[in-house]
Order: sequence, then structure tokens, then C-alpha cells
Amino acid sequence: MEKTAKSVWDSCLKFVRDNVEEQVYNTWFRPILPVKLSEAELTIQVPSKFFYEWLEEHYVKLLKSAILRDLGKDAKLRYSIVMANNYDNQKPATINVPSSNRTRPIQQQSFNMPAKQMGEINGIVNPFALPGLRRVKVDSQLNPNYSFDNFVVGESNRLAKSAGNAVSKNPGGTAFNPLFMYGGVGNGKTHLAHAIGVEIKELYPEKTVLFVSAEKFTQQFTEAAYKNNRNDFTNFYQMIDVLIIDDVQFFSSKEKTQNAFFQIFNHLHQKGKQLILTSDKAPVDMQGFENRLLSRFKWGLSAEISVPDYETRLEIIKSKNDLDGTVMPDDVVEFLARNITTNIRELEGALISLLAHASFSREGLNLDLAKKVIKKFVKNSTKEISIDYIQKVVCNYFSMDIDILQSKSRKRNVVQARQLAMFFAKRFTKASLATIGTQIGKRDHATVLHACKTVGNLSETDRQFKIYVEELDKKLSSMH
Repeated sequence: MEKTAKSVWDSCLKFVRDNVEEQVYNTWFRPILPVKLSEAELTIQVPSKFFYEWLEEHYVKLLKSAILRDLGKDAKLRYSIVMANNYDNQKPATINVPSSNRTRPIQQQSFNMPAKQMGEINGIVNPFALPGLRRVKVDSQLNPNYSFDNFVVGESNRLAKSAGNAVSKNPGGTAFNPLFMYGGVGNGKTHLAHAIGVEIKELYPEKTVLFVSAEKFTQQFTEAAYKNNRNDFTNFYQMIDVLIIDDVQFFSSKEKTQNAFFQIFNHLHQKGKQLILTSDKAPVDMQGFENRLLSRFKWGLSAEISVPDYETRLEIIKSKNDLDGTVMPDDVVEFLARNITTNIRELEGALISLLAHASFSREGLNLDLAKKVIKKFVKNSTKEISIDYIQKVVCNYFSMDIDILQSKSRKRNVVQARQLAMFFAKRFTKASLATIGTQIGKRDHATVLHACKTVGNLSETDRQFKIYVEELDKKLSSMH
């Protein structure tokens, strides 16, 4: 029987399935489609560049072994990669690349981008230009005090830190492009973003690295548009080798800024340049963004940096004391780690406050002083309400047991109470939709999103429901 792309690939899949776990097979091999068989070369279609890079990095030997069994020693593997097009009214494009054992991914051709090289350009408006320099030179805007050496690793940030290490060693050459780091305020996203940039500059001095906040980017774009200078603005950012944008959630509802960043993102990504983004929310939870931009945020790796646990807080305090040359009793360190639980920024603020009081105190740095200082510090700090607390307030308001709220009951009063708990959890906490859903009855993020929309709609159409929302809002706001 004559071999076809499908018959060869079906045979390969049987071999692959015998050599990997079921979860791996379903995730990385089931979505692949056979496209064409030309002599001894099999072309398979994969859904994204990230998918292709992961296969090449982790399973290329297995794939080649499978194909050699069917097509012989001259067998070749080629990927057809689905690439999103720059224009919404066109279908996704595909590009073909051969399989490779090289550690660095194959540089891919650019679609609908200017062929003009953007290496060194005289006359481009450089918003970060150093005074007196004629040629284009970029100040990286990096803070050297934020490095990997003083970044404390724990369960709350281990994935992001590991990805950051990989990116710094091989910028633009890993599957983590973009590297999208998200989490609440003060948990270390900006520190880690700087640290990656600092390390890249150390390892690759010739690369142009730039750290810029989304707010600063927006201001520069607005000014360029006002001066009719958008091309220079775009050209400047397209010549960056490693672009780090902090707090991309600031782009929300800014359509023109998003369009400019979309063009820059496409150019850099297709040229194999590295993008690093931080946000207070995961891409799936971001609102006010064009879908085509959100999809690009998901191309690489999304890594959450959450509130540090007790052990990590201990290490942060010890690390800070070592850097400052401060000797602090163990019971004071443990007290701080137990009682300052919001974020790293507040933990460091409490530490500074305690040391300041100790320097003026005759009794010195001890547990009694720590209790006095931290009691005032915690009282004066903005306290984030927990999801558990919100559920208790809602249940008390409706005289409902929390087990019923979290149950699968579809009774109208239970459903509305559950939706209100989700709505206020999204409003008063930094938790992701997925986290909110998990804690309120093990629902998914789509259920939480639907609940929030429903509460908004009912507040406008149902007078009694609007009263529920207003009264619960007052109760919760008084605690925030």
C-alpha cells in the first residue's frame, strides 16, 4: 500500500505513545496534523512557534526515531507553523521550517514588516538618548541594584525566576518569548524584570536592552503622535534587542497605543528579539485589550509571582539584614515574617520602620519593640481583604451557610450570593479569576467572569439586587 502523510504519521504516533506518558502525548502530539509527504520528507503542522520550539527542545530525537522507522535513513521532518497574520482580515499564515538539532531556534522570516534594517540610524528620535552622542545609543534604564544575587527565591516565584535565568542566558532563543510575569503589587515582578535585563547586559554587552514602564511608553507615543513623529517612535523601539515593558495593564483601553505596541511586538518577535512583560493580572484576566494583542501575550510563558509564603518572607528579611549589615534577633525576624503577610514591599517597609525606631530607642532592637512598631504599622497599612472573608460577609448578610454558598445548588438565592462573592472578590483582591473560582466552590475562571457581568447587569435592572450590592459594598469597603 502506498504511504501517505497520514499513514506515516499514524504509525509515528503509535511509536511515540509507547515512549511518553499519556498526558505528554495528549498535550504535545495529539494536536499535530500531518500535512504532506514528499519522498522521504514528512511535513507536520503545529499550532504555534512556541509549540514548535518545545518539540525541538524536548522531543526532536523521539520524533526522528519514529520517522526513521517508517521512511528510512534519509527521512526528514519539516514543520508547518501556524503564524498569526498582522492583518485581521486575512487568514493565519504558515511557514515551513526543517527540524534541527541546533539549541537555538531557527530565525523565522518576517511578515508584512519593513525590510529596512534598524541597526544604527542617524536622525532617529531617541527618547532615551544620552546627551552629546551623534549615533543612536540607548540607556537601558536598568537599576543595577535589582539583580539575581539579591532576589530571594521561593515557591511563590520559582517558575518565573527559572524562566528568567533561561532567558538571560539565551535572550530570544528560548520558548519563553514573551516572558509574561504577573502578580499583585509589591511581590517582586519589577525586581526580577530588572535582574533579567542586568544579567543580559553582563553576558551580552553588545545587545541593546531597554526597560520602560507602560506608562512611559504611552507618554512617548502620545508625544510622538502629537509631533507627527510616529515612524521615528516605532523605528526606535524596533531596533531594541531585549524590550522589557513594566505594568502592561496600563495599556488597557488605549487603542492607539496598543496598535503601536502590536506592530513593535510583531517586528521584534519575528526577528528573534526578546520581550519581557509584567502585569498585575494574567492575560486571561485582562480587560480592555484587543484579542490579537492578548493572544501574543500567551505565545511564550505566563509565570505568576504570588505573595511570598512564610519561609520566603524569612529569607527576604535575613537577606535584607545581611545586605544592610544589621544583626536582628531570631524571634524578631520570625515575628516580622508571621505578621507582615501582604507583599514584599510592605515587609521591607516594616523592616525599615522597625530599624528606625530601634536606632532612637534606649531598649534596643527586641521583640517588645517589634510588637509595638508592627502593631501601628499594620494598623495604618491598607489591608487586603481575603476571599474567605468576603465569603463570610456575604453568607452572614444572607444568613447562609458557607457550605451552601460553595455547593452546586442552582437555587436563585444561592446562585446570586455566590455571584456576589465572586464579584467582590474580583473587586477587593488581587487574585486571578482562576484563583477566585477555585476558592468559591471550585469553579473555573469563565464562571467568575460570567458572575461579574451578571452582577453588573442585575444592578442596573433589579432594584432589590442593587440594594444588595450597595449594602455589601459598604460592609466590605469599611474593612479595606
